[in-house]
Amino acid sequence: MMSSFMNYFGARRDPKQSTRDAIITLRQQLQLIEKKEEYLQKKVEDELKKAKANAVSNKSLATAALKRKKASELELDRLAGTRLQLEMQVNTLENANLNAETLAAMKKAADALKTIHGKLDIDKVDATMATEELNQELEELEQETLNERLSEADHVPVHLPQGVPTRTPVAIEEDDDEREISELRAALSM
Repeated sequence: MMSSFMNYFGARRDPKQSTRDAIITLRQQLQLIEKKEEYLQKKVEDELKKAKANAVSNKSLATAALKRKKASELELDRLAGTRLQLEMQVNTLENANLNAETLAAMKKAADALKTIHGKLDIDKVDATMATEELNQELEELEQETLNERLSEADHVPVHLPQGVPTRTPVAIEEDDDEREISELRAALSM
């Protein structure tokens, strides 16, 4: 009693908790409606069986069964409408809850960005930009120097891994000639 009195006169509740409570209550109500729908569907089937069984022998009993069946079908239609409304409310609450949490996350991100950017001032930004420009200029100068050195060179130096014997193109050509001569001698001696 006291808690409802405090809620009525301004005691604040956690909105997340009240949203959860509302969703839980709606889902419980949906379960009750489903049970009642199952009961009414069974009742419609039973009344239809009674009407068919008494259609020839007892028309008044068959007519009463059809009236009860019709009333149960109307109740089923009303419950279907109620269930649809409750499902829409659950979806609306869930979407609103998701939106609220998304906005809260976005606010935290914005606050974090303010904290990060709050430490920056125009002088720090200018210094960073100047450093970047100087680094780019230095890279361009280094590339120009390398290009000049390469253009002044007579030939491109060839670097071989250590341990690989170096043979000049002349030595390679002489080896090829010697191999051809020995092949010719072998062919003639046959």
